[in-house]
Amino acid sequence: MSVNASPYREKETIAIHAPEFRERRVRAERLISTGSLIAATPPRDDERHYMHSILCQVGLPRSKVNGTSFERRSGRVALLVEAGRIWTGQDYVQQPLPYGALPRLMLAWMNTYAVRHNTPEIPIGDSASGFLRMLGKQSNGGKRGSFTMFRKQVQALAACRMTLGYNSEDRAHTYDGKPIKHFEAWLSSREHERSFWPGSMTLSDDYYQTLKQHAVPLDLRAYTDLKGSALAMDVYMWLAQRLHRIGARPAIVHWSSLREQFGQEYQGKDPGKDFKKKFQLALRSALVVYPQAKVRRVTGGVMLMASPPPVPFKD
Repeated sequence: MSVNASPYREKETIAIHAPEFRERRVRAERLISTGSLIAATPPRDDERHYMHSILCQVGLPRSKVNGTSFERRSGRVALLVEAGRIWTGQDYVQQPLPYGALPRLMLAWMNTYAVRHNTPEIPIGDSASGFLRMLGKQSNGGKRGSFTMFRKQVQALAACRMTLGYNSEDRAHTYDGKPIKHFEAWLSSREHERSFWPGSMTLSDDYYQTLKQHAVPLDLRAYTDLKGSALAMDVYMWLAQRLHRIGARPAIVHWSSLREQFGQEYQGKDPGKDFKKKFQLALRSALVVYPQAKVRRVTGGVMLMASPPPVPFKD
């Protein structure tokens, strides 16, 4: 069974006018449209974004984590994320772990600016709503609005500590530190308030130096259209850094390895089955906007075949 088959088929017994299915259908149609555009038109320079290669293999949490640490491993690479605290002017306030699509969009945007301009200092606009627009997100208020979630996630990302580990042929390497060295926590809860909105963030030197050596180019059109699923974003990043490195012989990745790499969040009654179902949907979504990818479902896992990267490398 090819994973390139369309995953967007609702059962006829489901009311197609239900809001959640209408939203799903709209998102699917947008993905298909973006995939067609990507197949026909290579990305412009301003559509070329970057992610650290280790974070392409072992991503941040995708759902809220109970606790202050999170670990993900895959083969020779590992990621440990630890929640930090932010000084508000009066107290150190414990932050949660960053999770979901927003921190991924933030990192991609900041990484891209750092790589393009050869600087660790990242300007982030005059207001929160302005930065949200730069990330391709609509700004709306309320307890569950994008601004409220954005404020929580940007502070969590700024405060967290990441330990990135990877093994070469004969050595183990560790980057240990805060990706964001400097962040001015705002004191106002108003999204358009300028005086309390930090004008820039500064990446730590260690993170910045490893990013310059291990930056993976992504197509912004694909990445932002996958933001409805952090798992689909992670699968897309994984394929972007993996497929072009495969030789003449295809690589088969078994379900046990895929679950170790992507599936810590699945802990229900039948976590293996739940993960397999969600992963296949996420993979199909990623392949819609990565039309050059050659991936096939096989017994026991998926087969990865040599494919062009989603963004051609610069000479």
